[in-house]
Amino acid sequence: MTRLTAKDFQPGVLQLFDQFVHGDISRRAFIDRAAGIAGSTAAATALLASLTPQFAQAQQVKADDTRIATRKQGFDSPQGNGQVSGYLAKPASAKGKLPVVLVVHENRGLNPHIEDITRRLALDGFLAFAPDALAPLGGYPGDEDKARELFGKLDQGKTKADFIAAVRALQALPEGNGKVGVVGFCYGGGMANFLATQIPDLAAAVPFYGGNPPTEDVAKIKAPLLINFAGTDERINAGWPKYEEALKAAGARYEAYVYAGTQHGFNNDTTPRFDAAAAKLAWDRTIAHFRKHLG
Repeated sequence: MTRLTAKDFQPGVLQLFDQFVHGDISRRAFIDRAAGIAGSTAAATALLASLTPQFAQAQQVKADDTRIATRKQGFDSPQGNGQVSGYLAKPASAKGKLPVVLVVHENRGLNPHIEDITRRLALDGFLAFAPDALAPLGGYPGDEDKARELFGKLDQGKTKADFIAAVRALQALPEGNGKVGVVGFCYGGGMANFLATQIPDLAAAVPFYGGNPPTEDVAKIKAPLLINFAGTDERINAGWPKYEEALKAAGARYEAYVYAGTQHGFNNDTTPRFDAAAAKLAWDRTIAHFRKHLG
């Protein structure tokens, strides 16, 4: 079966979907507005179904892949929710201490796609840990709509403290080499930017289409940044000129790339917004960035 891409959808539908997945409009509002574009409620419902993540079909590294070792992992987070819990993956044949990457999910928690990303990093030679921000509310519920609903109930102050605690715990993890980088997508991209302002000894950060940190905090960034933007992503890209100005003023080390013609979420291969060529290039750059700065 031919895989759908963003080109198979009208721009207005993609804009509505972006608003829906970020909680700006409800499912009902998406259906009602998309029906005006597609011609009927049934057609709009079918469009939403075709844009919904297909985790099993996109999986690249199976959970039982013998090349990697995985486990559930928790760390204390006294300033956050008490504990930060998630999924850890590393090369099964690893000898010696490994470079470490914190993986931060989108606004749906630790879903199968982010677990797959974590396993991919393990295959590339990293110890990767993906926390689940939804753990205090029972964890990722197995349904994207329910996950978004739960996400809105989080205490973001405590959630941010959980991610800071995760970085600190990973820096001290005996299996790691003490150098920790962070990669995040959408919400996670914003979290990667945030962590770079909060942790002076963060070794590297790679935000994918994430929100910018407050301008006044940019001068605190010491980690080298690799910033990935989608070409068609006005909501995120509008803030980049101001962010870049602050980075330059601070003398920060950064590289920034805009992947022309791509949609927000282009690295996520579970939906039609995925762009294979851009995702490969961005991922290759990400791995190179981590290998350079994490050892």
